[in-house]
Amino acid sequence: MKLYSIETGYFKLDGGAMYGVVPKSIWNKLNPADENNMCNWAMRSLLIEDGDKLILIDTGIGNKQSEKFFSHYLLHGNDTLESSLKKYGFSKDDITDVIHTHLHFDHCGGAIERVNDKLVPAFKNATFWSNKYHWETATEPNAREKASFLKENILPMQECGQLKFVDADVPEGNGEWWGKNPFILESIKFSDNIDLLYVSGHTQRMMLPKIKYNSKTIVYVADLLPSVGHLPIPYVMAYDMFPLTTLQEKEVFLNEALREDYVLFFEHDPINECCTLQQTERGIRQRDCFKLSDL
Repeated sequence: MKLYSIETGYFKLDGGAMYGVVPKSIWNKLNPADENNMCNWAMRSLLIEDGDKLILIDTGIGNKQSEKFFSHYLLHGNDTLESSLKKYGFSKDDITDVIHTHLHFDHCGGAIERVNDKLVPAFKNATFWSNKYHWETATEPNAREKASFLKENILPMQECGQLKFVDADVPEGNGEWWGKNPFILESIKFSDNIDLLYVSGHTQRMMLPKIKYNSKTIVYVADLLPSVGHLPIPYVMAYDMFPLTTLQEKEVFLNEALREDYVLFFEHDPINECCTLQQTERGIRQRDCFKLSDL
């Protein structure tokens, strides 16, 4: 197995929204804001080469939206999904599987592209993976999440026949408590080396891949922990649908990650790709920060 960090570009989001109730006087030291209160964030995917499988986790924001849409998020940087794949000798056609942690636009927009005014899969040979409950949440969104679940990013996955659910074989009525018990974080097996951990504070049934790699466990923490600066338990995004659930999930997950010496892989941290953890007087914090290629 080989792992590759895939940079798809950077964007900006309001610092207050990213840190919730944490005062700016504190969070601004973690990720300094510009004059418009916007902070810089990465959109970092993870590529897994495992036998005959080439698995991509999340696909960034894509490039098919309008100029007005992109003006809200101030995309910048020279990295793209295509250029990052090419750096390692791959193309989008080589991808066999795309696991979407969830279907917010900055995580799945790159899965679908516009060609001659038609929406088509950017990965023509890949299976797109979600789960049944999250798919229902994304395709029938509540008013608060509607702006994050864009139908042009989501519905073509199903219309093209390339969508599958990781829990397709789970009987109806089973697993409805996944992500709801604050003391147990349930997971489902994706492959011999990858489990998918369910959490539901940010959005219903987000999937965090847990990867066995070189005697380590690497967890792609997505929006449960957007950055190293979000390790303190109360540092919860205002974007989260159920912030108290996020608090519980973070506490359980971080204690497990500390106990089992997980490596955390960050999707949105503009500086740090990975970290390990340690117990401090202030709670669980980062021990070492490093690049994935250093493992």
